[in-house]
Amino acid sequence: MSIALRYAAVSDVGLVRANNQDSAYAGPHLLVVADGMGGHAGGDIASSLAIANLAPLDDEALGSGEILSRLEDTIEQARLDLVAHARANPKLAGMGTTVTALLRSGNKLAMAHMGDSRAYLLHDGAFSQVTADHTFVQHLVDTGRITPEEAEHHPQRSVVMRVLGDFEVDLAPDVSMREAHPGDRWLLCSDGLSGYVSRETIEHTLAEVSDPEACGQRLIQLALRAGGPDNITCIVADVVDLDSLPDGAAPNPTVEVVGAAAVTRADPSAAADGPAARAASLAAGSRTGSDTPATDRSTPPGAEPGDEIDIEPANFRKRRRYVRWIVLVALIAGLGTGGWLGYQWTQRQYFLGVSEGSVAVFRGIPQDLGPLVLSHELESTGIDATTLPSYYLTSLENYSFTYGSYAEAQAKVEQIRLETAIATPATAVSPPASSAPPASSAPPASSAPPASSGPTAATSGSS
Repeated sequence: MSIALRYAAVSDVGLVRANNQDSAYAGPHLLVVADGMGGHAGGDIASSLAIANLAPLDDEALGSGEILSRLEDTIEQARLDLVAHARANPKLAGMGTTVTALLRSGNKLAMAHMGDSRAYLLHDGAFSQVTADHTFVQHLVDTGRITPEEAEHHPQRSVVMRVLGDFEVDLAPDVSMREAHPGDRWLLCSDGLSGYVSRETIEHTLAEVSDPEACGQRLIQLALRAGGPDNITCIVADVVDLDSLPDGAAPNPTVEVVGAAAVTRADPSAAADGPAARAASLAAGSRTGSDTPATDRSTPPGAEPGDEIDIEPANFRKRRRYVRWIVLVALIAGLGTGGWLGYQWTQRQYFLGVSEGSVAVFRGIPQDLGPLVLSHELESTGIDATTLPSYYLTSLENYSFTYGSYAEAQAKVEQIRLETAIATPATAVSPPASSAPPASSAPPASSAPPASSGPTAATSGSS
């Protein structure tokens, strides 16, 4: 029996993000989805570098006994490539990407996985999630601190703890060997799909839409209808028996590359008409201005085309002067109100920085407006900044860790504590404190994260 893959790769920037940081590759022997770390400079570069390193595996004649070690070695080489790029360009410090890959040799499949992208399998009518998310929330589920149902809506569910990046901590992917059975359908996807489309809907779509391309496009549209707040990427691949295929039903003859690694990376969203798509279109229109042409003013009776025509009677011009004054007064009042509301908004923002050698949480934004100071130190975490990896120091000095809530800032602090605990295994740790902001002026004491029995490092990103 001769096995082959029939596949389709699809990616969409979504309705919120400015660029696509996902990348995917689908070929006769290799399927890969890579989700660049959102919120970090270079997420698109990281995912593209991962694809560039892995893609040559698709052309190599690999035996089933070596595909797993070859896949692991190539992912390590991709990590070294990311490190080299970050060192050459400090602005890229902290970049990373998830990797979920399948490498085929005959009827054997080698799988490697890092991050919160996922692989699903539909086999003999049974649907299962093959990969386990490398996230802080999944760690809480694994240690029995929260339920899977609570994890779906946890505020820290996008905190990724193991990715391919330029980090000093050596992280290895989960690897495994699997059988490729004719009739199996695989789905590899970024969390832009799995985070917004229910497991039941994904299963139903994979079972009902037979064509891989149509199935991938349907999944993308479902994520866009759910709001499409993240980049969305998926690969749908069917395992087929070449001997049983009818004429004209041969597997894909070409490779498919989508997302940040593709020449079409700047394509706009393919969102079909719907509430979320219309809202995104209106928001884009308000930013770029309306393209609607001005209303045509026809020539009055008795006038020749080209004549200068006073189309505004004197009483109309007088009324318009009053309107201008009213608008001016309203504008001044609006600016005052807007300035106050703007200041109030800044005081609902948080960021991490360094104060007297320690990592500290600040309320506000890291800018001043003339004599007006827009931030103040809220609490010191007690974490010695000099002991942190260089990429953390760079991000702290550049105020890259900015958040819209105190809970998100505290989540980042817990990640830093967790990585510090990993670097010093003897350090005792305890479950994270409540993410609610302090009720009084005295800042809350920071708590350490749970013992690192599962994940091996922490980093953040919407992925």
